Amino acid sequence: MADKKVRIEITDGMLIPDHKDRNFFNAWTISFIGAIGMIIYLCATKPDVYWRLLQYLPDGIAVTFKVTVLSILCSIPLGLLTGLGRLSRNKVINTIASTYVEVVRGIPLLVQLFYIYYALGRFLQVPSMVAAVIAMSVCYGAYMGEVFRAGIDSIDKGQTEASRSLGFNRAQTMFLVILPQAWRTILPPVGNEFIAMLKDTSLVSILAVADVLRRGREFAAESFLYFETYTMVALIYLVITLLLSKGVSIMEARLNYYDRD
Repeated sequence: MADKKVRIEITDGMLIPDHKDRNFFNAWTISFIGAIGMIIYLCATKPDVYWRLLQYLPDGIAVTFKVTVLSILCSIPLGLLTGLGRLSRNKVINTIASTYVEVVRGIPLLVQLFYIYYALGRFLQVPSMVAAVIAMSVCYGAYMGEVFRAGIDSIDKGQTEASRSLGFNRAQTMFLVILPQAWRTILPPVGNEFIAMLKDTSLVSILAVADVLRRGREFAAESFLYFETYTMVALIYLVITLLLSKGVSIMEARLNYYDRD
């Protein structure tokens, strides 16, 4: 028997909970209850510090979600175009899409943020929020492109041949036949990228965007309570990402409803 090749990929996204795991005391539940319990305990034991800090951060949470949502809305269409370009038979389009992926993935997101806001600021003044969304969208558009490419490529070629035999053109085949099937494969990694993007929004604080981390830094600078501040910030990020990972798991379960055992 030929050895089966296994490809192992490790990303910095959250572990999406398995929707088939019915065990209450699984890793997600323990992590979520533990994080919520820790926040409640800290606020109850030291309300003058932790409760005051918790009241200081909501507007930062709103900004974090705003940057994340705007970036995901821009990066998904960009990723789709990139993925289609990577699969294109046109050498020019394929080369442009592949070059974009290689260049962007080879430059750290932090450097891209500095470049768009500070370096390009010599020629064009870009507001900090706009610069943050552009950098996040361009960076994650490249990663999304590879996700879409792999998802589309996973669909059996017979689906394309069957749809073309029914009179569909290439665009109709892609958007009416291939992509709806590929979405079930694409959703989990897209969800992981979404969660990773939310965590990476912490980098936009260097552009004076008042996200959760920036608000936490302001509180720590005023109170000098660095341990308490960053403990609460870390717990808030953990709760948010755990909730998002659970949401992705629920969506995945609904898409794969008829594949249940």
